[in-house]
Amino acid sequence: MLKALTSDDYSRRLQRVVAHLTSHLDETIDLAALAEIACFSPYHFHRIYRACMGETVRQTVARLRLARAANDLARSSQTVTEVARRAGYGSLAAFNHAFSDAYGQSPTAFRRTRDHLHNEAHLSGEGPSLMPITIREREPMRLAAIEHRGAHADVGRTFQKLMAWAGPRGLLGGGATGVTLYLGDQDGASDDARAIVGVTVDEDCAGDDVVSIYDVPGGRHAILTHRGPYAQLPQSYNELFAWLPTSGEAPGDAPLFEVYLNDPRSTPPEDLLTEICLPLQPRT
Repeated sequence: MLKALTSDDYSRRLQRVVAHLTSHLDETIDLAALAEIACFSPYHFHRIYRACMGETVRQTVARLRLARAANDLARSSQTVTEVARRAGYGSLAAFNHAFSDAYGQSPTAFRRTRDHLHNEAHLSGEGPSLMPITIREREPMRLAAIEHRGAHADVGRTFQKLMAWAGPRGLLGGGATGVTLYLGDQDGASDDARAIVGVTVDEDCAGDDVVSIYDVPGGRHAILTHRGPYAQLPQSYNELFAWLPTSGEAPGDAPLFEVYLNDPRSTPPEDLLTEICLPLQPRT
């Protein structure tokens, strides 16, 4: 008699698929091979994936390739043609079209925005922040989380693994929010960098062999709301920490974190909203 499959079984199988996709982004999509990795019938695999992950395999791969391309444009010296080739596009025109559809501007304009913001961060001195920074009390959060080790630019891969766990459990809707806590004071490029990648859950959610439960304390936080692609977040961090010495505030002894206010699967990158939350010492 066959054992009944549980949501844990579905999660484990989809995690294998996600791990394969994120580590083989430059390869051709083979749905039959992915179905074999997941141990699902090729007749039904893609419908299962789409129902649990909220997007098709092709959409996942295209989104991850373009996100990697945006990161390359923002943080590397590769030419646009080299970035396009790495993203799997046979022509620069096709890449420009796809990138513009996703990010609301051409790859060249996206890179110019990075350079402009970089110059502004260095020239603004003690002037006002280009983005609003507020101080407010945050409520505690409970996360189902996976520890990420490696460059912060690769956090998206760990999020894909987390989505494969959360999707079959119905935890990707209903007000659930993605959160990343950055541990340590690395610049984020080191292979030794660590982060906690999580999704908010209720009190009755328990950890297992994939996720751990991580409680984020509440309290006073300086919060900067970043609007735009995740690849441009470093410029907002510069703004936040340029503001800190003139604020009269001192950072608390807790990691800063990002709260993702909308879903990157269905939101244009230029409309993504991310709260950068810096814990502050309590006022006496």
